[in-house]
Amino acid sequence: MALDDLKTKDFAFVGTRPNRPDGLDKVTGRAKFGADAYAPGMLHGAILRSPHAHARILRIDTSKAEALKDVKAVVTRADFSDKVEFAPGLEGEFWNVLENVMAGDKALYDGHAVAAVAATSALAARDALKLIEVEYEILPHVTDVDKAMLADAPVIREGAADYSVPAGMHPNVVRMHESGHGDVAAGFAEADLVIEDHFTTEATHQGYIEPHACLATLGMDGKGELWCCTQGHWIVQKTCAALLGIETANLRVTASEIGGGFGGKTTVFIEPVALALSRKANKPVKLVMSRSEVFRATGPTASASMDIKIGMKKDGTLTAAEGIFRLQGGAFPGGPAEFTAMCAFAPYSLSNVRQVGYDVMTNRPKQAAYRAPGSPMAAFAVESVIDELCNQLGLDPIEVRLKNASREGTKASYGPRFQQIGLVQTLEAAKAHPHLSAPLKPGQGRGISCGFWFNHGGETSVSLALSEDGSAQVMVGTPDIGGSRASMALMAAEVLGIPYENIRVTIADTATLGYNDVSHGSRVTYASGLATIKAARHAVEKLCERAAKKWGIPVDAVKWENGCAVPSGPNAGDFDPLPLADITANMGQTGGPISGHFEATPEGAGVSFATHIVDAEVDPETGKTRVVRYTVIQDAGKAIHPTYVEGQYQGGAAQGIGWALNEEYIYGEDGRLQNSVFLDYRIPVASDLPMIDTVIVEVPNPGHPFGVRGVGETSICPPLAAIANAVSAAAGVRMRNLPMSPPRILSALKADG
Repeated sequence: MALDDLKTKDFAFVGTRPNRPDGLDKVTGRAKFGADAYAPGMLHGAILRSPHAHARILRIDTSKAEALKDVKAVVTRADFSDKVEFAPGLEGEFWNVLENVMAGDKALYDGHAVAAVAATSALAARDALKLIEVEYEILPHVTDVDKAMLADAPVIREGAADYSVPAGMHPNVVRMHESGHGDVAAGFAEADLVIEDHFTTEATHQGYIEPHACLATLGMDGKGELWCCTQGHWIVQKTCAALLGIETANLRVTASEIGGGFGGKTTVFIEPVALALSRKANKPVKLVMSRSEVFRATGPTASASMDIKIGMKKDGTLTAAEGIFRLQGGAFPGGPAEFTAMCAFAPYSLSNVRQVGYDVMTNRPKQAAYRAPGSPMAAFAVESVIDELCNQLGLDPIEVRLKNASREGTKASYGPRFQQIGLVQTLEAAKAHPHLSAPLKPGQGRGISCGFWFNHGGETSVSLALSEDGSAQVMVGTPDIGGSRASMALMAAEVLGIPYENIRVTIADTATLGYNDVSHGSRVTYASGLATIKAARHAVEKLCERAAKKWGIPVDAVKWENGCAVPSGPNAGDFDPLPLADITANMGQTGGPISGHFEATPEGAGVSFATHIVDAEVDPETGKTRVVRYTVIQDAGKAIHPTYVEGQYQGGAAQGIGWALNEEYIYGEDGRLQNSVFLDYRIPVASDLPMIDTVIVEVPNPGHPFGVRGVGETSICPPLAAIANAVSAAAGVRMRNLPMSPPRILSALKADG
């Protein structure tokens, strides 16, 4: 029996827009998020955090807090100190997590956890924190990435650098990436115009509405349960087990519904603390972060300092490009400097290119992913210089990008040759879009930018079970952060040939399914979708076997069409089609349950490109900026559920508007965060956003049965640059530092004279 390659067929379900399966639960309040879990006898946890950016912890006295009758447990680093021994070969990975979860000898940033309490109420827990006495020796600090690399900068953590860092660099430089090809110097010599410029971006937070929350139970027997809001409960299980010194299988982790993540919930912050408190109190412990804690102690993006040099001929041909990217990842290794460097020039076919990235530590919270980590900063710097080259040479910015665009077979700036990609198609769609030819009003400017992201595969496991009535249940291990349950149901429906409404997709816990990587890297629709298709095909093979047995013909003489087993070949027409529901109705008497399963680490995630067009206006008197029109054009490979795809496009653009215009972490001279609530950290609201138009380009990814490419991250890569180019055109001055807040715009206008 040979299954048709559905990529070559017209789709019955894929590409339609059915209602989302989680919609009713969410609008009625029935859906359960991280803080919605309760348990009998539950305690409430609270964490004491350092008020200093850098300090040696000389003494912690918890005795007064422990004496309170409502306090049932107090933990410090002493409750974790030797637990990383239980992760052979991964001590370094878990040590950094442990150091962030609970400070050791030193507090490394404002908000670093130093102790925690579990009490009978949240108020009692917070009151108890006030009684914990901590003696600090305040140390010099640094929060700026460039200053952290200077010879006299305070050393944050000795011995953190890996093998990639050349001798003689400051200890705060912990990783270095360098890649490229060709002769950059010769390429610049060929250019008619070379522009070299410096750009900076500030750290921003993902801005998810739901704070981190969990409910933990860990008994004296080493067996535990954990309910938490996360993008990846298997990594939570693995990490917490290592830090608590228990067997991984003894900790069952269930992912709740998630009220936003965007990469920020791929890291473990509070879950090991809740488990440690539970073990000590022998009761369930619930721990929920405040908004201030989310800002001070969970991962924002890195901030970046970048030097870009690009050469161009008068006809628009790029001759060479070079970029130096310095990113701070907080007080731990992990700033995505290699991603920034590798993404920077990926949209362009360059014979001569070099990119260098430095991962630098500062006294800030540990950086975490925020959609396409590192790529938006790179696009901002590179696309700004491309724009300036076009301006000075009098060239059309779309035509220049088309002339130099990466295509199938192009050697990427970071090494491999691209397979089938859709950058040219997004540029052609932009060229044809009415937005590009629409007239601008006085004081307005138009900006264009391209963006790139790799996308990811990762470990994936899916199981599918058929019910006697012909419906299906699909179990996946990737938390639904962007509509993946609907997409999985559509792909399963396509293979099985049964209605979308007859398929229920659930997120399995860690005790129910094989290991699954985190919902990140735009991998879920690609990897879990591929696994869902394969699991459904596995079930179809069994359905065909049952039909063949019923008809008494070879199994390879049966094919699956429109939800039915159909005889083929010499037996075509001998029997009536046998619907799925007829086969499953009697499966107990014909061989037992019918299910499908698939697990793998798929390697065919196709890279993704996007082109954005932005119109913005600037008030020269106040520096106020307004985005008046926005169009996102992106290659989805194949849009499984177009409404969700459009939502991802619009979400990336909206977050990019915030990042480009207002959002930033502001640290005082004392190294403390000054804007740790939404009142002072300004994310976009509805009145800040225009209607965001979308165009879905579909250039199939050859690595997926239906051609899927991930879409969740590429949409945030072009906005910073497209908006900066629009604002620069409107203001008449190049904006090199983000965010482009009114004071920065006024300062730039004043400096320009």
